[in-house]
Amino acid sequence: MCLLVALLVACNGAAAPTAPPPAPSPPPVEVELAVSPPVRVVFLGDSLTAGLGLAAEEAYPAQLGRAWREAGLAVEVVNAGVSGDTTAGGVRRLDWLLGQKPAVVVVALGANDMLRGLPVEEIEANLRTIVRRSKEAGADVVLVGMRANPTLGPDYGAGFDGIYPRLAAELAVPLVPFLLEGVAGVPALNQPDGLHPTAAGQARLAGLVGPTVEPVVRARAPNPPPGGSP
Repeated sequence: MCLLVALLVACNGAAAPTAPPPAPSPPPVEVELAVSPPVRVVFLGDSLTAGLGLAAEEAYPAQLGRAWREAGLAVEVVNAGVSGDTTAGGVRRLDWLLGQKPAVVVVALGANDMLRGLPVEEIEANLRTIVRRSKEAGADVVLVGMRANPTLGPDYGAGFDGIYPRLAAELAVPLVPFLLEGVAGVPALNQPDGLHPTAAGQARLAGLVGPTVEPVVRARAPNPPPGGSP
């Protein structure tokens, strides 16, 4: 009996076993997510593209850039419109522009060539050079057409107007048939000189160019959002 009591006292006085301390947590692992650069879109043009007489943000390339970004596309728009530029000037500027590594080049030149009555063959050769070299540099190209002023006569008009669809088919690039469709000759959409669009006219140009250029931009964008810009 005494032995039993002694055992009970000994058991009650012993400390309860303790759980081992938890293992230390591993240090957090920092994961760097790769961020793809924005799609660089270069608009190679003249005063119509530059938005002569307007604020920079009113030119149609800037308007398109805003619409694409609002739609969730990561884009960087470069407005390479230069007042008075010709297709020959575009060729001369090409090395510098392609050095910017554009993903998309929108070619909107030829209006000044036409107004000066330059040879159709020369205009076509320059545009062909611009498109070919841009593609060889890895860019996708969209060609934007112009139409001849009727005062230049039917022969010149037919030759000039045929340049753009012919090159688009030959070089397999998308074509905007006429940059100034619905804007040329409309006083409410042009500045007092009758040649350069107002901000509202530039918005119309964005509406003409955007549906052709945007799918090309989306094809180059990593994980583009669904749908299109308004």
